[in-house]
Amino acid sequence: MTPSSPLDTLIEQARQARDQAGHSLAEARRGQQNTTAQLSTLENYRNEYAGRLQDALAQGMDTLTLNTYRRFLASLDQAIEQARQVLREQQRAVDAGQDHWRQRQQRLSSFDTLATRRQQQQQHREQRQERRQTDDIAGNLHQRRLPGTAT
Repeated sequence: MTPSSPLDTLIEQARQARDQAGHSLAEARRGQQNTTAQLSTLENYRNEYAGRLQDALAQGMDTLTLNTYRRFLASLDQAIEQARQVLREQQRAVDAGQDHWRQRQQRLSSFDTLATRRQQQQQHREQRQERRQTDDIAGNLHQRRLPGTAT
């Protein structure tokens, strides 16, 4: 289907841009959800491993094993911090995506409003023209019915 006016073309382009912004936003949200799940898994694993360390300390352990636990916990802490940083960046991307989508939606809404106004104006012009034609026909019929008027 080809657009019938330049405004229709603009509306279609704006709709496509809005849809693309929506797809990008959805992708950013999926990434954020995946990172949130990954972060939760890391935090749970860290808590579980720290609990194991406490249990092992209560039973007594050698220094080498203690240092191994501590190094592993430190690497988990580092992975958790990296995941939090990625999550912050993804939140900024989601926020930017929402702003971009809103802008595209607002542009589309503006074009839709303009198209609606133009359509209403066209309908109003057509109604006025129909009224004029009806008035002309009624006037002509009235002229023909008057006695003593030439036809």
